[in-house]
Amino acid sequence: MTVTLVGLFVFMIGVEPDLLALDRSPVVGFVQIGVWLVGLAVLLIGAYASVRVIRNGRYNSLRADVGVRLIATGYVTAAVASLADFLSIGSQHMPNVYFGPVQTLGLVLGVVTSLAGVLLYWPLGEADDESMPLLQQG
Repeated sequence: MTVTLVGLFVFMIGVEPDLLALDRSPVVGFVQIGVWLVGLAVLLIGAYASVRVIRNGRYNSLRADVGVRLIATGYVTAAVASLADFLSIGSQHMPNVYFGPVQTLGLVLGVVTSLAGVLLYWPLGEADDESMPLLQQG
């Protein structure tokens, strides 16, 4: 959980650097995007690790497998939307990059998709003996 909170803190600093008086530019630049993407990655890795501990060795159901893949898909969506202008797939070209409303929507959709993946990965109910690996039953 500590890793998740650290990731959330770094993500928030990347999205709004003015929280700690770190905003030195009126535009959103590559370093700022890099900071929030690193923060989001740390946050999602921490969330995955926390839920994996809660799962306590249960076999992954189809629902859990879809959840893990949604976590990764959401991150890729957020990263591509954030870096669209730098990857030359956005509406602006270097050096006049602009983080616009479409990119913001892509970032938000990526984060929401990852959150849905974490919720799908979360185990339902109590673990029964049939869902535990054979090595742990003995």
